[in-house]
Amino acid sequence: VQLQASGGGLVQAGGSLSLSCAASGIVRDYYAIGWFRQAPGKEREGVSFISNVGGSTYYADSVKGRFTISRDNAKNTVYLQMNSLKPEDTAIYYCAADIGIVALGPAYRPRPSEYDFWGQGTLVTVSS
Repeated sequence: VQLQASGGGLVQAGGSLSLSCAASGIVRDYYAIGWFRQAPGKEREGVSFISNVGGSTYYADSVKGRFTISRDNAKNTVYLQMNSLKPEDTAIYYCAADIGIVALGPAYRPRPSEYDFWGQGTLVTVSS
């Protein structure tokens, strides 16, 4: 399995960026895929995830209303549209996949240890 992330960069506060994660080699029927981020000196936190079947989603409270996750199953690609970016969104963003049935409901709490595959990080820098 390979996850290829792209789309990071530098943007001013209030601006937008879009991240992409192209997945290859996933042969299981069910999985969740999405994004963690890690800022300097902080723990890795789950940002947003989407299931490959049904389209259920998860958003961290800190990004609700600003970020939108979507997928294109034909291209095996997941997108994260990030709007109204804030300096506190500055981090390395990692694409990750959790193979199996993942219940992305209100009670979901993403844990990095539960994710089976990771892409390389892409840096997002939001200047004030």
